[in-house]
Amino acid sequence: MEQQTIAIGCDHAGYDYKEAIAAHLSEAGYLVLDMGTHSSESVDYPDFVHPVAEAIEQGKANLGVLICGSANGVAITANKHQQIRAAIAWEEELASLARQHNNANVICLPARFISQDLAVACVDTFLQSEFEGGRHQRRVDKMTSFC
Repeated sequence: MEQQTIAIGCDHAGYDYKEAIAAHLSEAGYLVLDMGTHSSESVDYPDFVHPVAEAIEQGKANLGVLICGSANGVAITANKHQQIRAAIAWEEELASLARQHNNANVICLPARFISQDLAVACVDTFLQSEFEGGRHQRRVDKMTSFC
């Protein structure tokens, strides 16, 4: 199996989670593109979301992980990119369904609402799940912007 590349980014609220998830992914054999931030000092999350989304759009990463306090800001920002389907997950079943039914290519985690262990488990589940296609493909095809 080809080594997968995962782009990861966060704001200050997600910094500790990003560090733990990146280390976990590296140990599991993934190539990790760390797009920052690189400290818990206050930052603006879009500065780190756009590089993650662009890495996926440019084929430099297979999937992405984004973390902020609520996961809303990173998800909204990532979903501005035409080829990104970012989904918020706060439990493993949501992480799995995001991949299986929505073909999500970015998982967004709310660091202020879930434990670090659960965040790692959600990422593992997300990465191990596969898009089911079929009736779900028709729905994913309809997600494209009409603007």
